[in-house]
Amino acid sequence: MTLLAILVGTLVAGIGSVWVAAWLSFGILSRYTQHMLSLAAGALMATSFLHLLPEAFESEAGAHELFLTLLVGLVFFFLLDKAELWHHGHEHGHDHGHGHHHDHHHDAHQPAHAQAHVHGKSTPGEPPRGAWAVLAGDSVHCFGDGILIASAFMADMRLGVIAALAVLAHEVPHHMGDLAVLRQGSSSRQAAIVKVSMAGAITAFGGAVGYVLVDALHDWLPFFLVVASSSFVYVALADLIPQLQKRLSAQETAAQILWLGVGIGMVVLVSAVAGHNH
Repeated sequence: MTLLAILVGTLVAGIGSVWVAAWLSFGILSRYTQHMLSLAAGALMATSFLHLLPEAFESEAGAHELFLTLLVGLVFFFLLDKAELWHHGHEHGHDHGHGHHHDHHHDAHQPAHAQAHVHGKSTPGEPPRGAWAVLAGDSVHCFGDGILIASAFMADMRLGVIAALAVLAHEVPHHMGDLAVLRQGSSSRQAAIVKVSMAGAITAFGGAVGYVLVDALHDWLPFFLVVASSSFVYVALADLIPQLQKRLSAQETAAQILWLGVGIGMVVLVSAVAGHNH
């Protein structure tokens, strides 16, 4: 019975949050595609610095080990990006047609004015750079969420329900950020939603593993949280912020700062409400 509750709770939290984020991103906010990148940067950084890292540091784990994990995580996601670029360049040089699906890893990372000089227009439907780092980080984060929800359900059924709802609420602004990153290069909203939903579904896997190994994995939870946050910080600072640093008019700059603030504000608001309910 507890396992069933864990699976239902983790699926609702993991996938439900993606669908709510998609409804907001592609419904109400779909007109503001460019501003969504600012919102994404704000939401990803706030999720890391105000939610994941504080939670990791409140644990028994040592600060030195956690900072080391953060450093290793940032370097790992940098190397993941490099591998994508190298793979793209390698295939691009040998066989243009074959390597074409990697093109956008190059394009999405550069400001729009630079893109025009490098490849011309990119083909819709290619994954943008930063997509792999976001999805990898998401998967680790969702796995950690699953363990958290499983731990809560095993302590008390009602606490489990509250934990699942808190995770769902926390994940909405963050998944809006993920969808904005994935949508940069892809013409297909469905593809972006499916990819983030698949990462979200790993919450259930984390829940099932957590149910079986809750005591053993509980000590590792802070490290899952730190690895996930390192991917979000990396994507925000390496992929999103550089795109926002183009020379813009004062009005456009003000709009960027406003949307960055909205992304941070959403996470702060949700954290405050979820924290209040704990």
